[in-house]
Formats: sequence, structure tokens, C-alpha cells
Amino acid sequence: MTAGPCRFCGTALEHSFCDLGLAPLSNAFLDASQLQEVEPFYPLHAYVCGRCFLVQLREFESPRQIFSEHYAYFSSYSDTWLDHARTYTDEMIHRFNFGPASMVVEIASNDGYLLQYFKRRNVPVLGIEPAQNCAQAALQAGIPTLVKFFGAELAAELKAQDKGADLLLGNNVLAHVPSLNDFVKGLKILLKPQGVITMEFPHLLNLMRENQFDTIYHEHFSYFSFYTVEKIFARHGLKLFDVEELPTHGGSLRIFGAHAEDQAKATTGRVAELLDKEMRHGVADLRTYADFTDRVKRAKRKLLDFLIKAKGDGETVVGYGAPAKGNTLLNYCGVRSDFVGYTVDRSPHKQGKFLPGSHIPIFHPDRIRDTRPDYLLILPWNIKEEVMSQMAYVRQWGAKFVIPIPEPKVLP
Repeated sequence: MTAGPCRFCGTALEHSFCDLGLAPLSNAFLDASQLQEVEPFYPLHAYVCGRCFLVQLREFESPRQIFSEHYAYFSSYSDTWLDHARTYTDEMIHRFNFGPASMVVEIASNDGYLLQYFKRRNVPVLGIEPAQNCAQAALQAGIPTLVKFFGAELAAELKAQDKGADLLLGNNVLAHVPSLNDFVKGLKILLKPQGVITMEFPHLLNLMRENQFDTIYHEHFSYFSFYTVEKIFARHGLKLFDVEELPTHGGSLRIFGAHAEDQAKATTGRVAELLDKEMRHGVADLRTYADFTDRVKRAKRKLLDFLIKAKGDGETVVGYGAPAKGNTLLNYCGVRSDFVGYTVDRSPHKQGKFLPGSHIPIFHPDRIRDTRPDYLLILPWNIKEEVMSQMAYVRQWGAKFVIPIPEPKVLP
């Protein structure tokens, strides 16, 4: 039995990559009134295509269901991510000379966290954001935003309105797209003849090497190596002329695309270097993907060992953050409020709610000062430095930080 066709090349999916059992949607936070209601769980089983090596989940819920008007993730509540956006803006303006005559279009622009920096530099912008509440926050901040899903049809409409993009960007959106070919076709349509595309997404190679299984959740339909994403873009008449390896989200790629016929964009040496690196690590060899589940199981056992020991010793563990990845981790490991009493989050959109599946309550960070726990389990481990800096005061009573990935580690 196969898991259906590959969403890129159509090959039957027969090779398991990682089976995380059943899980709820990772951003489907609950109100207290919903705790006694039936909560839908879906298979969280990733497969790798034996032909193009795209790692992917089946689509059990549509993006329209996942990215509803009450989508809980707002980018602006992470200082690290805002710094990343500000630096990106400076780098793109410096490298490609974008200015008042340019148009920057961001797909999945969220609450305007990034486009605000281009606007401050007098570069015209347009955001495309399907989550109504996030788009509304951007509009209130003065960022022109369309509340729509991106694809070839919308790209054609915008092109007909003379809204082609000099810079067409998307941070952590490519993985969220079930209709992958239609999405990339839309990029081709909307990009001006001499325009530049940048896309950022977690690097599959890092996911495997660092055991980042919690990055797998239903919003992320696909997981990309550079080897595979280059093939996807090439099929739609786009070339990747540069690539950067970034530290964000535990190790991401930023790809630079242009029309295949754009001779002005010379391919940098980093493209061949990364392809060579990936091939040496076996991204085009199914054997590379075969033992990932065993490593995930070991990490689960080690986290439970730590939590059981802490509980047995009379110590308290609470969470920091309510990211989607944290919900994958907690639900796969079967962790509930008997092990992690509560978690905290800076976003007021999550405070007062409960994590999906585990039903762990979410409070304001001040709760930690009031209850003085022994351990803080940092669920958004990708910004652990930011969290440990913000929460440094917990060391006053001897509390320690715990990082769950690649395996549980206690930090002083």
C-alpha cells in the first residue's frame, strides 16, 4: 500500500521516512470550553519519494482549514526573527539595488514583520497572507496586504494589474504548500524578467543530521534538500543561481531564483558546493533515510527518562514557548501536564489557551517567576539563546534549561 503520489513528480510513495503516529494540527490551540470536545488527530507519517527524494506528508487538512482566520502564529513576537528580517532587508537592498521604483512582494507575509523594513527604506511592498487575523495586523501597521492564497491564478491576476515583483520572497512558506507545482508556476508568472526570488525553508539535511523530527507537522507538507528543490524550480523555468546556509530554525537554506533565460544572474560557486555536500551525505540514496525513525525513538525514550526522573525526585518542569514544533514533540512523546505543568508564551494570542493534544495550559511568562520551577523545557529550541537571555533570572533559584533536540540536554 502506498501513501499516494509524490506531490512533485507523481511517483507512488512507498518509502517511509518517519512515522510519528497520530497528532492534532500543531497550531490548533484550544479554549477551555473545547477541552471536553472531540479533538481530531491525523496520521503524522512522512514519506520520501524514491525518484525525486522529496520528503512529504499526505494532505489530511487543507491549507484553508489550517491557516484560518484565527491562525495563532505571529512572527513579530520573536526578537531573533525580527533581527533576521531587518538584516535580510539590508542585504537585499545592498546586493540588488532595490529602491522606490522596485516592487517587493512577500508570500505568507504574516503580520508584516519583514515588509515593514522595506517600507521604512521607501521600497514599495505588497504582502500576500491567507490568515485573516495576521493580515489584519499587517494592514493596521500600514502594510498593503491581500488576504489570499498564492498560486498561478493569483499570480496571473497580479501580473495583469502590473504588479510584477522585482523581489519575490517567501520565508517558511514553501513547505506549507500542498499544490507545490502550482505554487512554483505562480512564482514564474509573477516574477519580472530581471527579478529575483528568495525562499527560506528548513534544510532537510540538517533535519536528519540533528534529529529535528519535531519540525514535522501537518502544516509542513514538504521537506526540502537543495538537490530536490533545484529540480522543482527547473521544471517551471526557474534557475537557482545562489544559495546560503542559515542558522535559523535549526539550519535553513535561502535559495536565490531567477528566470532560466535571465543571463545576468551568474550561478555562484555555492550552488555546486552545496550539491556536492548533499550528495556526499546521501540525499539521493534511499538508504540515508531508512534509519531516521530509530533515532527519533531513542530521543523520545531519553526525554521520557528525564521527565520521569525529575518527577520522581520531586522536581518541577514547565515549558517555555508554544511553537508548532513543540506540539509535535509533546504529542509524539505522550507528554501531558503531569510531566510539564504548563508552558508560557510571549504572544497574547496564545496565552489563556491550551496546547493541542496535550492540553497543557499556556500562560504569560511572568508565571515562571511566581512558581519558580526547577527546569524550563525550551520548546522553540531554535531560539534557545534568545529564551535563555530573556529568562536568565531563573538561575537565581537554581533552575536549569532543558533543550529537547537532537536529544534532551540540561544546560545550567
